[in-house]
Amino acid sequence: MTAIFAVARTYLVTACRERETLFWFLLFPLLLLTLLALIFGNIGESGAVTYDIAIVNFDSVPGAAAAEGVVAALGSLSMAEGENQPLFRLHTPAADSDPGAFLADELEALRIGERAAVIEIPQGLSASILAAAYGGITPALAVRVHKSGGRTNSDMAAAIVEDVVAQVDRALLVKLGLYDETRAVRVDRLDLGADAGTFSYVDFVVPAIVIMGFFVVGLFGVPGTILFGRERKILRVYWVTPLDVPRYFSGFALGHLVICAMQLISVWALGQFAFGAHVALFRPLPLLVLLIASMTFLAFGFLVASLARTANGGMALANIVNMPMMFLGGLFYPLGQLPPVVRAIMMANPLTYLADALRGVTGTAAPSFPLGVSLGVPAAWIVVCAAVASWRLTWDVER
Repeated sequence: MTAIFAVARTYLVTACRERETLFWFLLFPLLLLTLLALIFGNIGESGAVTYDIAIVNFDSVPGAAAAEGVVAALGSLSMAEGENQPLFRLHTPAADSDPGAFLADELEALRIGERAAVIEIPQGLSASILAAAYGGITPALAVRVHKSGGRTNSDMAAAIVEDVVAQVDRALLVKLGLYDETRAVRVDRLDLGADAGTFSYVDFVVPAIVIMGFFVVGLFGVPGTILFGRERKILRVYWVTPLDVPRYFSGFALGHLVICAMQLISVWALGQFAFGAHVALFRPLPLLVLLIASMTFLAFGFLVASLARTANGGMALANIVNMPMMFLGGLFYPLGQLPPVVRAIMMANPLTYLADALRGVTGTAAPSFPLGVSLGVPAAWIVVCAAVASWRLTWDVER
């Protein structure tokens, strides 16, 4: 154990002494989180973004005061005031179109991300509200707000619509002298293909930054340390001691885990205390996902080291795969409709599954895959990378 801890300590001390390593492994994730939070963290504030929403009014009969009030209130929010952008860009069916067909088309637009929400006002809503008000009961019908679970803009738009409907309902009942909070009209939120609570963009991106940090450490730190150590004959010095390859690997892996833990704590602390993120990373399931992520990228780093003959070749290979894997893994934005070739690459990318699993177990987004699949694919990568690395990796320079 002493030898294992000595190797881990050497790896950590060497990493912390190099300014480039400190920047890319520890400071860069924090700078990226700060940049993304400052640029996109105000999504949903007045004048900062416009939501595309559709409204279908099946209660369009004369005297339907509640339905007319909801449509008018949302319409007022679709008009710009001063220098601010309108809050909503409202889409409604044409006068001679079929409302049912329009609703189906808009739900499809919601599914592929072209709409933030679709509001459906059922037939008889106004009559239901009046009957409930005079009868002292809760209205039988509800405004339906279709949203896409797991999308920040959709959750925010649905929350705003709910507030608008509540205000219209209250104004109507106050005008009749019948207002009672217990008889307020309901708003049903219907998630399209997901069951997720509301969250901010910072909550969405914090797990991505953690996964990205682990990926960068594994992709660049592991092959860089091994290949430079081999070229400079540092590893040869190790092998003339009682240290063997398994214990060297154990110590190296321990040092790698410590660096990943440092990244995790720093990114979580910055997100929590600087930007108000609420991501529960320090629970059993998230920690399990993070452990598998660190082992996946450790194995991936050994794979890169086994495929390159020199340190410069290893860094070139790492740079070739870095950007495609990072930006085709859904780390910084939800992945929508993609061409088949790009989707095939995404589905083979372990980052896709690890980011999806971490967001799913922390509740910051609805998972796209079952947890078993999201953990099984990276585990398969670990097995394949370990097999290839054990076959090809040369630990010492040729004599």
